[in-house]
Amino acid sequence: MKFNRRQLLNLALELAVPAALITAYAVWAAPRNDIYFPPLQVILSAFVEDWLGAKVTADIWPSLRRLLLGFFIASILAIAIGLVLGTSRRARIATAPLVDFFRSLPPPALLPLTLLVLGVDDTAKVALIGLVCFFPVLLNTMAGVGGIDPLLRETARMYGIPLRDRILHVLIPGAMPSIFAGLRTSLSLAVIMMVISEFVAATNGVGYSIWRARRSFDIADMWAGIILLGILGILLNTILLLVEARLLAWHRGSRAAASRN
Repeated sequence: MKFNRRQLLNLALELAVPAALITAYAVWAAPRNDIYFPPLQVILSAFVEDWLGAKVTADIWPSLRRLLLGFFIASILAIAIGLVLGTSRRARIATAPLVDFFRSLPPPALLPLTLLVLGVDDTAKVALIGLVCFFPVLLNTMAGVGGIDPLLRETARMYGIPLRDRILHVLIPGAMPSIFAGLRTSLSLAVIMMVISEFVAATNGVGYSIWRARRSFDIADMWAGIILLGILGILLNTILLLVEARLLAWHRGSRAAASRN
């Protein structure tokens, strides 16, 4: 893959700020001997010891499994329901009170009830992650469908195109930019909910490992876990952006053509 000069400059700018912050922290923390802010080399040593060994399968994989299951199940359901509500005004009006009520509930507040009903196994954690992912995708899907040119939708209907083909070739492609905006939001919320659920009821996972380090007052291990969460978040977001770029290449091309005109 070849990079042009502008891409290299953008990459350098993206790396410059994190590098400057890491350097500033290393210089600031090294002479202080602060128990809550260990020197950088101590944190990195804890990171290597904790997360580049057996914990990959013992803690990282269970967390990712819960996160991805909740994210994908919620996204599929939200897109399907969002397509229905986005195309049917009556269905949208009928369900608006329920949607507004449930999307206003903070998922962490449902944690005690969910654990009571579903138990402390992965089912409860996946359900909570799915709940926090559901509404951003649902609302963005509805908005995306609503933003499709009515003339395009009416033309497809007048030509007798079957509903299945209208969904696959008109509604989903037209709503896809908005859907991906909802997916990016949901992915960030999924990481947060994964950690919260593992704080409360888990015997493994990244969140559980951070909470266990807190209970044993192992500050370096806590920082190592926090850094790992940031890295996982970046990797997951990058993968989603790559998928988006692949699926929405036509969208960028049409916008570029429109801007030239």
